Amino acid sequence: MATRAEISAVNGAGLIQGITLVTFPAASTIFTEPSQYGLSNTQYGAMFVPQVAMAITGSLLGTRLAERFGTKRVFLAGLLADLASMALLIVSQFFSGQQSLAYGLLLAATACLGAGFGLTVPAINALTSAFHPDRVDGSVLVLNALLGLGTALAPVFVAIFVGLGFWWGLPVMSSVLLAVLIAVCTGLPLQAAGRGQASGRPGRPARMPPLFWVFAGFAVLYGICETMNGNWSQLDMTKNLHASATQASLALTSFWAMVTAGRVLFAVIQRLFPPPRAYHVLPFLLAAAFVVIAVLPAGAPVAGIAAFALAGLGCSALLPLTISFAEEQLVTMGTSAAGGVIACYQAGYGIAAFGTGPLVDAGVGLPTLFGIAAAAAALMGGLSFALARPVPAHRAAMPA
Repeated sequence: MATRAEISAVNGAGLIQGITLVTFPAASTIFTEPSQYGLSNTQYGAMFVPQVAMAITGSLLGTRLAERFGTKRVFLAGLLADLASMALLIVSQFFSGQQSLAYGLLLAATACLGAGFGLTVPAINALTSAFHPDRVDGSVLVLNALLGLGTALAPVFVAIFVGLGFWWGLPVMSSVLLAVLIAVCTGLPLQAAGRGQASGRPGRPARMPPLFWVFAGFAVLYGICETMNGNWSQLDMTKNLHASATQASLALTSFWAMVTAGRVLFAVIQRLFPPPRAYHVLPFLLAAAFVVIAVLPAGAPVAGIAAFALAGLGCSALLPLTISFAEEQLVTMGTSAAGGVIACYQAGYGIAAFGTGPLVDAGVGLPTLFGIAAAAAALMGGLSFALARPVPAHRAAMPA
């Protein structure tokens, strides 16, 4: 039986991981501000390439590493990578006037963050499942909600620290939290023994069914749509809607808050509104939100905040349900189905995080790109009818 300290540590790790994950997008206006780092849109977008590459690598290798070295060691390695990311970000602000050096430090920081995400998130999901074998779905949902809460808090903290005159207070705070968490977790057992293993013979890769590629396509499209909101909302708010930095932070906070609230909502009402129905409806709701964002006139920051909040609701349950349906239907892949979906989601994240910058620098407006994202969301809606099938009630709750 897991102790209360172990359960609290894993849940705390979910919250802190959410904060660190959104630290860089939350500070997007700092990175592109001429008086700060002065990065171009292309440079800002390219910052996330190392993060995506390392997150994909970590998520694909995490299971094998846990089998070889133990879940606790993989978990601690992920936390250390997160801590290294925050430390590099703090150091970079001392060299903001030397763009080449500062940018190199930022690239190293996002690479460490990607490794931390790829190692930590699968590990904490394995641990929370092992800690609550009789109520896995509910415990994982709590963990997922805490991670989402962290993503919503990050832009709030950035706005507070910017108002106090030192934006880098957020990575300092995250570093302290991570250091305390690592110290606490080092002395805990944190064993995930007994958790279900992937099907198939040990050492033999799971068979890749054709249906996996449909799930993969959906996950890539979702990654693009989520990242258009998560990474580019603040720049759209300030440059196109003439919002203040505080209003831009509020838009990002509203997006992530609605992502979290939506996941909890659809888990609570799943008897009245079954997951397959939510899976069909949410992409079209997201597409509608993107259309609104694309056509908003300058000087409408309040409407922009509302539109990004609506987009958060549209995104909310899509990734968790994609993982849930993939695990239900791709049984020959075992637990590698979830890892594959997460890797494809990260690929979509990379496409939107990096690809948007050069397009904006080439003269393509963010409203136009949000319009294209609306088409991607509508395509997700079409694919959802091939992927969402009725599942037993005990499998319907959404995993992380």
